[in-house]
Amino acid sequence: MDLQDWMSSLPEQLWDTPLTHLAIPGSHDTMSYCLDITSPLVRSESDSLRLLDRLCCCFTRPVIYRWATTQDKTIEEQLSIGIRYFDLRIAHKPDDKTTNLYFTHVIYTHVVVQDTLASLAAWLDSHPKEIVILACSHFEGMDDKLHLSFIRSLKELFGSKICPRQGSSLTLRGLWSSGHQVIISYEAQIAYQYQDLWLDIPYWWADRRTAEELISYMESKKRAGRPRSFFVAGLNLTADRRYITVNRRQSLRTLTYAEWPSLRDWVEQQTPGSDPQSLNIIAGDFVGPLPLSRLVIDLNHKLLQKNSDQMKQQSFPTNFTTEKRGHTLEERNIKLVFQDVSGR
Repeated sequence: MDLQDWMSSLPEQLWDTPLTHLAIPGSHDTMSYCLDITSPLVRSESDSLRLLDRLCCCFTRPVIYRWATTQDKTIEEQLSIGIRYFDLRIAHKPDDKTTNLYFTHVIYTHVVVQDTLASLAAWLDSHPKEIVILACSHFEGMDDKLHLSFIRSLKELFGSKICPRQGSSLTLRGLWSSGHQVIISYEAQIAYQYQDLWLDIPYWWADRRTAEELISYMESKKRAGRPRSFFVAGLNLTADRRYITVNRRQSLRTLTYAEWPSLRDWVEQQTPGSDPQSLNIIAGDFVGPLPLSRLVIDLNHKLLQKNSDQMKQQSFPTNFTTEKRGHTLEERNIKLVFQDVSGR
């Protein structure tokens, strides 16, 4: 399957399946591949880290960069390998007099939000049957004026491609028919005022360092039942500051790579669909070098088998048991007649 057009390459039997029941690959902290190591810390970071950063940035900055970088592929490259959910953490730099917005993860990115989203819109023009989900969140340093400016720019960039929160068929066939390609979730109160913006999508974040702990967390969430709409199972690992301090030669990359075999095996066992323990969006780190995208996309073939099994059950005669019982009763009646004739 061609990953850059995998949605349009799915079997037609899945074109009427809601996107909330498909397996969709995503990237955690999508834009962390272009962090600016010289930028300020984001405002939400602790006072202790700020103090340490001021006193010895030559030590803190390389450590921050190693552990805050979760991706190494550009957003265009992520699109081309099949990623369709993007975790976009947006902020305005302190003391910046412009309306420029940046992506963040502990520190800010080199690139501005507007340029990145313009590139994404151009990619969608070339791939008219691919649907993306943009999860916009955090919004540090943004007041109402900046929110309004950003929402206006989203509408200008994507226009009729934006899928409204209500009144749209969330199947591939329905979205293709309407020309909608972009679902925008917006994790801020202002989203309630706009039908073009979806409310924040639940993200299952384990906040654990090992695959074993993360998988245990995911299984407990599955037992509680999936949300009815979109949701994300985040396979991103998290190391606490003590672990980072003790393991100076490690990085998020080395940690993720070491735990990947267990995470891969778990993903292969998952199933999309409407069942309470099914999954929908599965997001992870380093989605370029690690084959998460293909693993997740391939899970959709399990829906074909499930649909085939359901069709077989539906085509099986519902009155089979009754007919069988009636046939048995008829046999008994014939036997009784012969008994009467034979005198037995």
